[in-house]
Amino acid sequence: MNLILLGAPGAGKGTQAELLTQKLSIPAISTGNMLREAMANGSALGQKVKKIVEEGSLVPDDVILDIVGERVSQADCANGFILDGVPRTLAQAEGLQARGIRIDYAVSIEIDDSIIENRMTGRRVCRKCGASYHIVANPPKVEGVCDACSGELIIRKDDAVETVRHRLEVYHAQTEVLKDFYRSLGKLRLVEGDQSIESANQQILEAIGASL
Repeated sequence: MNLILLGAPGAGKGTQAELLTQKLSIPAISTGNMLREAMANGSALGQKVKKIVEEGSLVPDDVILDIVGERVSQADCANGFILDGVPRTLAQAEGLQARGIRIDYAVSIEIDDSIIENRMTGRRVCRKCGASYHIVANPPKVEGVCDACSGELIIRKDDAVETVRHRLEVYHAQTEVLKDFYRSLGKLRLVEGDQSIESANQQILEAIGASL
């Protein structure tokens, strides 16, 4: 089964990808990992990517799609795969289809922006040891102080309100079009993200006809 996971930053795609990997015995493939693997394997395509990255340029769609094609042709993807982080745009979705990379379902984890904002802006990280907290879900014993090392807890730039709102705007601008694309192909499945991790996972499995 070949899946795409769609969802806003903080919707829980990474967590669900890990669970699906365990339950379906298929690999979860992220764009970042694919680029790193391509550069490490020293292939002609990998060398091309390395040059682009070293120049500080964005990797163009056709190269991303070539890397996806190379990765999903490997033996561990014979029974399926989960794509996370690609396609990001309609052009990439159409490119996957043009290259004959079959997608069975695009699963969108649906969650209100306000909930995402509360999740992400509530995160705190220890400046000293990197331990993670959340002011509601996993608060420290003393506000602003790490339980483990007494270091100062800070808000990462990625979790600042303005950054989160901007990322959500970009996500909606790109992804609503993708959802329409896969909906038109009868492959879009919507799953409620504001529920327990296990319940959301069960709903995903049911949506793709793989309830275990």
